[in-house]
Amino acid sequence: IVKAMDNAMDPGEGQKRLEFLVGNFDVKILVWLDPFNPPIESRGVAVHTWVLGHRYVQTMLSAFIMGEPFNAIGYGGFDNVQQKSVASYMDSGSTGMEWYTGAMDPDGKSAKMTGTTYNEFTGKPTNIERRLSITPDGDHLTNLWEADPSGEMIKIIELQYTRKKS
Repeated sequence: IVKAMDNAMDPGEGQKRLEFLVGNFDVKILVWLDPFNPPIESRGVAVHTWVLGHRYVQTMLSAFIMGEPFNAIGYGGFDNVQQKSVASYMDSGSTGMEWYTGAMDPDGKSAKMTGTTYNEFTGKPTNIERRLSITPDGDHLTNLWEADPSGEMIKIIELQYTRKKS
């Protein structure tokens, strides 16, 4: 029992695989309000830090989108019991929280996580995906996808994280 509890709560290999996220980043933000038109481009900054004893990576994002202040908080981690990547996200553009589960590819260079959110126009559940790509220098790209009314996934947001040089 003690061994199972230790395995469940102690940071391990799953958490170590998230180390690339930690740091300070400039962020280029692309938002598609209409998938048939060019995205709106904004800039921001993000700080990713370990929290709760290297169990989760906390993301604090600050930007201006369409001239308005935008802030977001996210938490990413690895659930030792489920053996899955997990994440939660909330921002100043909504009152709902997003919850994702998924997996990192075996090569450790990409991940896909899925979840459900509620559509602001219909109030109905909508499938969402978070796709992460990692470069060797620690930069990374996060794409957020949402199901349209037909169920087809369309890209709605892209966040391009560039590590700030020390």
